[in-house]
Amino acid sequence: MDLRVQGAGPTAPFLSAQDLFETERDLSLPVHVRIREDPDERTWAAHYDDYHVLNISRHAASSALARELVLHEFAHMARHEEAHPSHTQSTEEVLYLALAGRRVERRKLAHCYQIANHMKDIYADDITLSVGPGEKLLAFLESGLATAVADRPQTPPRPGLDRISAAADPEITAVNAAFALALAERHDLIEPDHRLYDLAHAAAMDAPAVDFDGFRRRFRELAHDPDSSTYRRVLVEAARSYVSGGPAAD
Repeated sequence: MDLRVQGAGPTAPFLSAQDLFETERDLSLPVHVRIREDPDERTWAAHYDDYHVLNISRHAASSALARELVLHEFAHMARHEEAHPSHTQSTEEVLYLALAGRRVERRKLAHCYQIANHMKDIYADDITLSVGPGEKLLAFLESGLATAVADRPQTPPRPGLDRISAAADPEITAVNAAFALALAERHDLIEPDHRLYDLAHAAAMDAPAVDFDGFRRRFRELAHDPDSSTYRRVLVEAARSYVSGGPAAD
């Protein structure tokens, strides 16, 4: 992997993540790391014809979770290079198919983008957790969900910025909880008495209109190697279920 770090900040997390990632995977295109000053940016990846860009705040790059955040973005890059349906499917196309002819609140439309991002994260973390341990990720999910359950501001989150957002209303918090629990169960990270179950139950109780068990099952049981039509159908069903407030019809 050709890794190029730009900007003031630590390089150790990137090199450590590279070493760990390369035990199982590799990237064909070079990775340009851009360390930014804005602490709210966290991490996000962009993809171009001949390179990837990993944007990360200096705060995130200096955090205890830095290596895991970088590994996660490397995994997104790998999924992009292999043209995995979760990373090539247009979310706009799916929402057009799912919601055509329906009147949808702006906040729920934004939440549908977050659901699509959760599915991308599931597939990225199938790689992340095949090369690295999951303890820090589980603690991160627990902390984020605890914050969201305790304090849910009315302003919905910007799509794609956070995997578990404190700035979420009860309905998307319930979906976020289903995602967190499904990811932990998918990779056997969690014991039956883990606090995440209590937090997820509280989130589900706060949003009775959301099919919590359906989303949990949908996220957990995503096919590891779906074809494009299968993935599109699952995402369409998820969007319809969320907007309609119940299980999607087959």
